[in-house]
Amino acid sequence: MEEMQQRVAGQLEKVKARKSLVEHPFGTMKRGMDHGHFLTRGLAKVRGEMRLTVLVYNLKRVLNILGIEALIRRSRLERLLHVL
Repeated sequence: MEEMQQRVAGQLEKVKARKSLVEHPFGTMKRGMDHGHFLTRGLAKVRGEMRLTVLVYNLKRVLNILGIEALIRRSRLERLLHVL
Protein backbone atom coordinates (compact mmCIF):
# COMPACT_ATOMS: atom_id res chain seq x y z
CA MET A 1 0.00 0.00 0.00
CA GLU A 2 2.80 2.40 0.84
CA GLU A 3 4.54 1.68 -2.45
CA MET A 4 1.34 2.40 -4.33
CA GLN A 5 0.84 5.66 -2.42
CA GLN A 6 4.36 6.75 -3.36
CA ARG A 7 3.74 5.98 -7.04
CA VAL A 8 0.49 7.94 -6.99
CA ALA A 9 2.07 10.86 -5.16
CA GLY A 10 4.74 11.08 -7.85
CA GLN A 11 2.24 11.10 -10.73
CA LEU A 12 -0.55 13.46 -9.72
CA GLU A 13 -1.13 14.57 -13.33
CA LYS A 14 -1.93 11.01 -14.39
CA VAL A 15 -4.27 10.55 -11.43
CA LYS A 16 -6.10 13.76 -12.30
CA ALA A 17 -6.41 12.73 -15.96
CA ARG A 18 -7.76 9.33 -14.96
CA LYS A 19 -10.33 10.87 -12.66
CA SER A 20 -11.60 13.15 -15.39
CA LEU A 21 -11.59 10.59 -18.21
CA VAL A 22 -12.27 7.18 -16.73
CA GLU A 23 -14.06 7.66 -13.46
CA HIS A 24 -16.78 10.00 -14.76
CA PRO A 25 -18.65 7.42 -16.90
CA PHE A 26 -18.67 4.88 -14.07
CA GLY A 27 -19.87 7.49 -11.60
CA THR A 28 -22.62 8.49 -14.01
CA MET A 29 -23.69 4.89 -14.47
CA LYS A 30 -23.56 4.23 -10.76
CA ARG A 31 -25.36 7.33 -9.52
CA GLY A 32 -27.16 8.91 -12.46
CA MET A 33 -28.46 5.67 -13.92
CA ASP A 34 -28.96 3.96 -10.54
CA HIS A 35 -26.66 1.08 -11.42
CA GLY A 36 -24.68 0.70 -8.21
CA HIS A 37 -24.85 -3.08 -8.22
CA PHE A 38 -25.58 -5.92 -10.63
CA LEU A 39 -28.97 -7.58 -10.65
CA THR A 40 -27.76 -10.87 -12.15
CA ARG A 41 -25.38 -13.59 -11.08
CA GLY A 42 -22.72 -15.36 -13.08
CA LEU A 43 -19.99 -13.84 -15.19
CA ALA A 44 -21.82 -14.19 -18.53
CA LYS A 45 -24.97 -12.53 -17.20
CA VAL A 46 -23.05 -9.76 -15.44
CA ARG A 47 -21.12 -9.08 -18.66
CA GLY A 48 -24.39 -8.81 -20.56
CA GLU A 49 -25.84 -6.47 -17.95
CA MET A 50 -22.73 -4.28 -18.03
CA ARG A 51 -22.77 -4.18 -21.83
CA LEU A 52 -26.38 -3.00 -21.81
CA THR A 53 -25.57 -0.34 -19.22
CA VAL A 54 -22.61 0.93 -21.27
CA LEU A 55 -24.76 0.93 -24.42
CA VAL A 56 -27.40 3.06 -22.70
CA TYR A 57 -24.72 5.40 -21.36
CA ASN A 58 -23.25 5.83 -24.85
CA LEU A 59 -26.67 6.45 -26.41
CA LYS A 60 -27.44 9.07 -23.79
CA ARG A 61 -24.10 10.76 -24.54
CA VAL A 62 -24.78 10.78 -28.28
CA LEU A 63 -28.25 12.24 -27.73
CA ASN A 64 -26.86 14.94 -25.45
CA ILE A 65 -24.05 15.83 -27.87
CA LEU A 66 -25.82 15.58 -31.24
CA GLY A 67 -29.47 15.84 -30.35
CA ILE A 68 -32.25 13.54 -31.52
CA GLU A 69 -32.76 15.24 -34.91
CA ALA A 70 -29.09 14.94 -35.90
CA LEU A 71 -29.00 11.31 -34.75
CA ILE A 72 -32.05 10.47 -36.89
CA ARG A 73 -30.59 12.28 -39.91
CA ARG A 74 -27.27 10.45 -39.55
CA SER A 75 -28.91 7.05 -39.14
CA ARG A 76 -31.00 7.63 -42.30
CA LEU A 77 -27.89 8.69 -44.19
CA GLU A 78 -26.02 5.59 -43.03
CA ARG A 79 -28.87 3.35 -44.22
CA LEU A 80 -28.87 5.05 -47.60
CA LEU A 81 -25.12 4.59 -47.93
CA HIS A 82 -25.40 0.88 -47.12
CA VAL A 83 -28.03 0.42 -49.82
CA LEU A 84 -25.81 2.04 -52.43
